[in-house]
Amino acid sequence: MSWKILAGLAGLMLALGMPSAMAERVDNWNVDGAHGVLHVRGALTESACRLDMTTARQTVELGEIGTGRLLNMGDRGTPVAVTLRLYDCLRSGARNRDLRTGNLTWDQIQPAVSVGFIAPADANSPSLISVRGASGLALRLTDAAHRDVRLGSRGTPLLLTPGQNELTYYVVPERTAAPLIAGAYQAHVDFWLNYD
Repeated sequence: MSWKILAGLAGLMLALGMPSAMAERVDNWNVDGAHGVLHVRGALTESACRLDMTTARQTVELGEIGTGRLLNMGDRGTPVAVTLRLYDCLRSGARNRDLRTGNLTWDQIQPAVSVGFIAPADANSPSLISVRGASGLALRLTDAAHRDVRLGSRGTPLLLTPGQNELTYYVVPERTAAPLIAGAYQAHVDFWLNYD
């Protein structure tokens, strides 16, 4: 036999032997504990701004106030600022209507937000926030211009600057008609943001 025929037969034997070798390879995919699958899900949303999570939960320290400063109904303590930080505010137009006045806040570039606050109202002064632990005292919440914030409803729409923004509110202790009884007090106030 010639070496050409021998080489051809050897090549043919190799070619025929390869599929059987490949068929005999071990399939580890279906072996228990060797493989798994990750199903990944999410959602890409578009939002006017994101609330800085360091301002989402805050403890506001009003300090001590003597009963001598709150002798008459309506007497107030020192306002303490509370800041809500918004960032990644998109450049988008706004068209927000103030639900109380009917006024329209609009802009072609700036987004707008309405902030709402909800808390238990004081029994003697329903526009004030009730406190636990003391009597004759409640909390007034005002906006950056020191206008009263109406509890349980959306506030006045505020235009935001694309990028980062800070919204400032004030908490003020105020004397109510209830008997004045000293003590450590606390209150819980929730808030929400509305982008229309």
